[in-house]
Amino acid sequence: MFVSTVATILHADLDAFYASVEQRDDPRLRGRPVIVGGGVVLACSYEAKAHGVRSAMGGRQARRLCPDAIVVPPRMSAYTAASRAVFEIFRHTTPLVEGLSIDEAFLDVGGLRRLAGPPLDIAIQLRSEVRERVGLPITVGVARTKFLAKVASGVGKPDGLLVVAPDRELEFLHPLPVERLWGVGPVTAAKLREHRIRTVGQVARLGEATLVSLVGAGAGRHLHALAHNRDPRPVQVGKRHSSMGAQHALGRVPHPPAELDAILAGLVDRVTRRLRAADRSGRTVLLRLRFADYTLATRSHTLTKATAQTGPLLGAARALLRAALPEIDRRNVTLIGVSLGNLDDGQVQPPLPFDRDPGVDLDAAVDAVRDRFGSAALTRAVLLGRDPGLEMPRLPD
Repeated sequence: MFVSTVATILHADLDAFYASVEQRDDPRLRGRPVIVGGGVVLACSYEAKAHGVRSAMGGRQARRLCPDAIVVPPRMSAYTAASRAVFEIFRHTTPLVEGLSIDEAFLDVGGLRRLAGPPLDIAIQLRSEVRERVGLPITVGVARTKFLAKVASGVGKPDGLLVVAPDRELEFLHPLPVERLWGVGPVTAAKLREHRIRTVGQVARLGEATLVSLVGAGAGRHLHALAHNRDPRPVQVGKRHSSMGAQHALGRVPHPPAELDAILAGLVDRVTRRLRAADRSGRTVLLRLRFADYTLATRSHTLTKATAQTGPLLGAARALLRAALPEIDRRNVTLIGVSLGNLDDGQVQPPLPFDRDPGVDLDAAVDAVRDRFGSAALTRAVLLGRDPGLEMPRLPD
């Protein structure tokens, strides 16, 4: 596989995205600690991060750390609109754009030198356009591989630009903490630190066999490659996601089954609406749970045929939740998520008039009301008064 010898991949990442949109739209919030979301922190400004506030943190803990923080409700429509405007700039910069989430993307600018200049100049221009046209700060990392470009943007935050020259890649990468490697979360980091492995350079100096013995075959080979900046993946354009999902951070207080069921219903509502909007259908429902010790548990069920209807997919998700309740009772669950996999392109064939499921009409009516009056126009009764939790908006069209 061809691997570039020039730093031509950009990783562009909007800074504190939700909070930055709020500060952009309300001048009174600029320069002040801002928390988006009440019960759980969806996002926070850098002024709040300076006090130790982090995304997915419980609201009470966040307000203890930063009593002067201004808490604002999330405005998903505003974030989606801002994201679309930024992605328009990305696609005007280069046709080779791979969106990762609502606020970040990879861009390949390798073929633009004669038209737009070297990658550094392109990155400078991109940051300027996002600031001037959308009013948001954005950090860009430039490197030879996708992995290193993403690391560079992380190191360059906030509102920065960092280029890693090909002849200085390992000099830049190896002093960084192991948490900078993709796939190293709290559990893997703890395993490595037990063996006094704290930096990427220490990982690189280990043999692949040793890493495999410490963290397992797949993770060991993966980390060994990244520690040497071996990442041959190209920027992929137009890749359709194989799954859609959403999740809700719960904090560390216990949650009764009825509350978990209500949260799950809201998540399935959200994901199935996105599924129908994308003209797709799914067969596999996956329930994801995270516990206080950062371990994960997943449960899945595959339906006999693909569907985009809320009813059958919610029924499958609820069955998975019921089966997981004994484990939830024993442990402190801190996050619940649901995703739909085995996605088909295109809607399933609609039923004949005499065989039509009334759920199809109900879903269509609910979607129409929300499209016209906003996502909050209709909600399930069990969700009234509850915090919306963590939403994973879809990438811009």
